[in-house]
Amino acid sequence: MIKPLAKVLLSFIIFSQYAFAQDAVTEPEKYTAHNKGKFFFYWGGNRDSYTKSDINFSGNGYNFTLYDVKAHDKPKGWNIDYVNPSRMTIPQTNFKVGYFISDHYNISIGVDHMKYVMNTDQVVNMNGYIQLPQDQAGSVFNGIYNNVPKQLSPDFLEYEHTDGLNYVHLEIARVDDLLKLLKVANNSDIFQLNLTEGLGGGILYPRTNTTLMGMKRHDEFHVSGYGVSAKAGLNLTFFKHYFIQGELKGGYINMPDVQTTYDGNGRASQHFMFFQRIITFGGIFKI
Repeated sequence: MIKPLAKVLLSFIIFSQYAFAQDAVTEPEKYTAHNKGKFFFYWGGNRDSYTKSDINFSGNGYNFTLYDVKAHDKPKGWNIDYVNPSRMTIPQTNFKVGYFISDHYNISIGVDHMKYVMNTDQVVNMNGYIQLPQDQAGSVFNGIYNNVPKQLSPDFLEYEHTDGLNYVHLEIARVDDLLKLLKVANNSDIFQLNLTEGLGGGILYPRTNTTLMGMKRHDEFHVSGYGVSAKAGLNLTFFKHYFIQGELKGGYINMPDVQTTYDGNGRASQHFMFFQRIITFGGIFKI
């Protein structure tokens, strides 16, 4: 009687071990366990701050520099324009599409649509000369300027990149699941909390709106220089495919070839640091 019972018990144990092993093999791996091979995109908005900038203006009959010029951004606030295809360039926006080359690293291309507006009526030091023909409206400003305080009134200068200060860039970024790093129990197909850091670089493609001494403005998109940047942010991914991401991004912009006048002879050059606060909404998926 003992031998048949032992055989039954042994058979049950072997079957149970086999069944559990099969379950372990066939249990689907969580979608969020690996990122390699996934694409992502996002869309959102930003607020911007800029350091003071020395701006040089040159053209037929003038060459002068304005020192420590202050500027600000031009926020739209929460607005339907962010999702209106015909008005998406009116607010300050961020767009990016990218691909994970490994579980922790992705490469992307993006456009940061910032806005840069010179503070009107500020007083700065001016160095250089203006020698325009007497029949030209701007001739009232003719003179030699040697570090002379100058009020930047609208009749003398209005200067802004408002359509916009477009930073078109490539970026490489690292992503780490904070809950995994902290060894916090988490069903990661429901939500993830990720830390991301990245480095980027690219071109500045602004549409500059400048009225200089009454001259007709250029008002066309133009590759004006380059920029480099670094970022850090938090990403909350939920239900595998959707995320909200907040970023802090800082960088350096150098624009030696800003077109300012309609005749193509007017140029400006400047360089400055920028700082962005960014909120975006996006998706992540495999094709």
